Amino acid sequence: MTQATGTLYIVSAPSGAGKTSLVKSLIDQIDTLRVSVSHTTRLARPGETDGVNYHFTTRETFVKQAGQGDFLEHAEVFGNLYGTSQSTVEKTLAEGYDLILEIDWQGANQVRRAMPQARSIFILPPGLKDLRERLTNRGQDDESVIDRRMAQAVDEMSHYVEYDYIVINDCFQAALDDLKAIFRAGRLSMDCQQARHQSLLAALLSE
Repeated sequence: MTQATGTLYIVSAPSGAGKTSLVKSLIDQIDTLRVSVSHTTRLARPGETDGVNYHFTTRETFVKQAGQGDFLEHAEVFGNLYGTSQSTVEKTLAEGYDLILEIDWQGANQVRRAMPQARSIFILPPGLKDLRERLTNRGQDDESVIDRRMAQAVDEMSHYVEYDYIVINDCFQAALDDLKAIFRAGRLSMDCQQARHQSLLAALLSE
């Protein structure tokens, strides 16, 4: 049986839409799914671990890696640099795992150009009021930062039309079920099934 190559999934959302929690639940429940660990120049927050949440690095090192073409995509967000290792992505997909990239719409455009076979999902909140409440309830930012995040969120959400799927995170479990359906359907595609069941398909057509 030939091992199928995994599928690359781009998952984007405005800050506060619940993307991180949804992706964590997906990883916990789907054995064939992995999430890419990005490189970033921002400082680690309390509870974050290097190599698990992010690969924390200096701006000098990041810029050098970007210049060497090490990143599949990279962008600057709120003054910090973020990037995705191309070699890690290729290795994970070759091992047969589906891989999630949690990136913004700008990074998504870079990935689509480099890997047009990637699938993309945009997660939306049920409303702007809900989004502001979620950002406020985090207790991490003051009102001026929340105002800035809200303004950026509106701009980010205008790019939902560039994605293959939309998931509305109104009810967490319903949104999670929608995401699981997308990933399950992806592994039932013609290319994946042909690779996984090559012997069976040959036997069925042998008579």
